[in-house]
Amino acid sequence: MRILVSFALVIAACAPPAVSSSTAGAAGASPPPAASQNPSPMADATRAHERLTQRRLDGVVRTFAGPVGKPVEVYVPDSARTRDTLDLVVHFHGAAWLPEQAVAGINDHTVAAVLNLGTGSGVYDRSFSDPASFDSLLAGVTRVVSTEIGKDARLGRITLVGFSAGHGAVRAILRDPRQFARVDAVLLLDGMHTSYVPEGKLLAAGGALDTTNLVAFANFARAAMRGEKRFVVTHSEIFPGSFASTTETADWLLHALGLHRTPVLRWGPRGMQQLSEVTAGKFELLGFAGNSAPDHIDQLHAMPEFLARTLKEQ
Repeated sequence: MRILVSFALVIAACAPPAVSSSTAGAAGASPPPAASQNPSPMADATRAHERLTQRRLDGVVRTFAGPVGKPVEVYVPDSARTRDTLDLVVHFHGAAWLPEQAVAGINDHTVAAVLNLGTGSGVYDRSFSDPASFDSLLAGVTRVVSTEIGKDARLGRITLVGFSAGHGAVRAILRDPRQFARVDAVLLLDGMHTSYVPEGKLLAAGGALDTTNLVAFANFARAAMRGEKRFVVTHSEIFPGSFASTTETADWLLHALGLHRTPVLRWGPRGMQQLSEVTAGKFELLGFAGNSAPDHIDQLHAMPEFLARTLKEQ
C-alpha cells in the first residue's frame, strides 16, 4: 500500500492551523508571510528504511461514522472474544493496517480504532475540540466491539497514538480535564508541531514557539514523570521551516520539564539511528537521525516496537 504520494503532502499534513489576522499582532495588522517550506530529500541512502508489509490478521475489521462523518476503522482480534474488558489503542493519521498489525502483536485483550480526518493537524484539533466528540468515538468503538464479541464490552486502558498531523487530535483530547483523566498512555510519532510567533518567523530570526499547542503535552508529561501516566515521544530531524519542527518542540518540552537529553548512538527499528534519549519516571523522549521523507515514514513503520514499549511500562 502506498503510504504517501509525496513528502510535501506529508509535511503539509503536519502543519498547525494558520494564525488568523485577528490574532496576529497589532490590531488591523496582517501577519507576515510564512517562510517557504524547506524541501526535504525524497530519498536517503544512509539508513535502511525497512518497511513492514501488510499481512492477514486473525480477527475482524468493522467501521462506523466518526467525527465529521469520517469512518473509524475498528480491529477486533479473535482472541478478544474471550474477554469483556478490553484495552483500546486509538490511532490518528496513517494507513490503518499498520496500527492494526501493531496491536495484533500486543496481547489478547487490546483492540484498535484508526481515524484519518484529512490534511493538517488543525482538522484533527477542531474535530475533538468538543469533549463530546471523544465520548462519541469511545461509545462507537464500544458498540462495535460488543456486537463482535456477542456481549457487553467495557473499555479498560486507553492509549492514544498520533503520527504526524494526528497529534492535533491528541492535544485537543488532553486539553479537557475529564478526557485527560481517562487517557492512560500517549505515543507521539514524529508529530508534535506548533506555529512560530510571529507566524513564519524562525527561532534563529528571533521568533518564538506558539506554546498554546504544547501545554497539554507538558501537563501529560508531568503526570508521566510522577508515574500516573505513560508518555513516549519520538522525533526525527526534519526541519519544515514554515512551522516548528518536532526537534524544536521537543526541546521546548524538555526545558519546560527541567530535563536534558542524553546523547546515544543506537540502532532503532527499521534501520533507524537513535541519537538521543530522555527518561524520567514513565516519560520517554527518543530522538532519531534524518531529514528526509523516508525518515518520517520510518516512525510510522516502527509503531509495533514503539507501541510495545509504551504499553509495557503501564
